[in-house]
Order: sequence, then structure tokens, then C-alpha cells
Amino acid sequence: MPRPRKCRRVCCLPEHREFAPCGKQKAEAVIMTVDEYETIRLIDKEGFSQEECSRYMNVARTTIQLIYNNARRKLACALVDGLGLKIEGGDYTLCDGSEQICFCGGCRRHREMNKIITESGGTDMKIAVTYENGQVFQHFGHTSQFKLYEVENGQIKGSEVVDTGDSGHGALAGFLQGKGVSTLICGGIGGGARNALAEAGIELYGGVSGSADEAVAALLAGKLAYDPNVQCNHHDHGEGHSCSGHGHGEGHSCGGHGHC
Repeated sequence: MPRPRKCRRVCCLPEHREFAPCGKQKAEAVIMTVDEYETIRLIDKEGFSQEECSRYMNVARTTIQLIYNNARRKLACALVDGLGLKIEGGDYTLCDGSEQICFCGGCRRHREMNKIITESGGTDMKIAVTYENGQVFQHFGHTSQFKLYEVENGQIKGSEVVDTGDSGHGALAGFLQGKGVSTLICGGIGGGARNALAEAGIELYGGVSGSADEAVAALLAGKLAYDPNVQCNHHDHGEGHSCSGHGHGEGHSCGGHGHC
């Protein structure tokens, strides 16, 4: 008995689904499926590797390679032969943002974030980022600084860098709560710290790397690439620790679990 086909996970339906060459409104159209469109969006627009795309869409890399190649061939036919292009059909399921990594801005997770921004109603919404030299610091429990962003009506109105002092990872959630922070962006983070943040009512976006300013801008635009399942492990609280997430520096490797 053949194995059932696995639906490809798609963030949201494309906003524009039909294209025609200038002056040929009734031109013959190439049909591109929604899942084929999604590979073009993720790989060519968002810069994903095929491996990252396969992880996000929840299918094998070989499947993604086939879908992507088909999509590129259809684009080429439409451009070279002056054909129309329609995006419809395919084997896909729409993302609800409830479990895995999401990057689109169209799913439930991002709609909830936009609702938080809308309902904050003033300067009382603060986003904190674990911070070091302009970058997202990769280990929540060892961060010596946070950069705090004051947001009003979805726009950054001000920011400041604050020192954590002697606060250990167990006290950092309280430190952020005392600063009025409602949302945290970080790299690796352990289970205990995640629970403390949840108890403090602080929304977590972990597994983020790169520029702190760009990460906040991406979050406000509903396009932040993050990992809701990221974890960080420090068994000896020294060198040689490991973190899951992306973009870590030297002296550690990815894929750990534990208490950051």
C-alpha cells in the first residue's frame, strides 16, 4: 500500500495569485501550486537554504528540491514564453503558528503579536533583547546587558542598554518584569528560565541571532525568524557549552538541552 502524501506546511496563501504579461490579459497561464510558490518565497526571497526550507515545510529535503525545481521551471516558462502565471492548488496545510518555527506574519502566532502591539496603546510596551556589541547575545542566563526598546503603535520610540548587574539566570525574569518588559528576544535559553518568563507574563522569542535592532524591527513587522523550541545547556557554566539556535560564536556547538 503506498504511503500517504504528506501535506507541505505553508505560512499563508499568496496575496497575489494571478499574473499576465503586459498586453496579453487572456494569455495561456502556467499553474504553480501553493506549495511550489512557498519554496520560491522561502528560498529566493527569504534566503532559506533547501534544508531550512524542508524543515519549515515539514517534508524531506529531496521533496523540497523537487518542488523548488518544478517551481523555477514554471517561472522560467512564464517569463521566456510570455505566459500568464496562476498560483492555486497543491498539497499543503496552512500554518497556525502553534508549534514550530514560523516566519511569515500571516499565521495565528503573528496575528497575536500584532494584537499585542495594537492593544498596548502607548509607551508601556517594552521589548528586551539579550545584548552584546549590537548583537543578540546567545545565552540568556549569562547576559550582562539587555537592550530595551519602547514601542508605541508598532513603532520604536526609544531604546536604552541596561546592565543586569549580579542577577543570575533565576532572577533575570524578575529583573525584566521590573523594567516593564512584555517581550524578550534572545538566543539560547533553558527550561527554568522559560518557565520563569512565562510566570512573569513575558512573551519569548528564542533562537534569534544577528543584529538586535534588526531583530526587533523584524518582530514588529511579523517577520522574525525564531525557534520556539530553542534550549541552551551549561553543565559546567564555562567553556565548551552547547546551545541550540543559530549564529553562535566560538567555543560551543549546537544541539544541546538544559539550563541557560
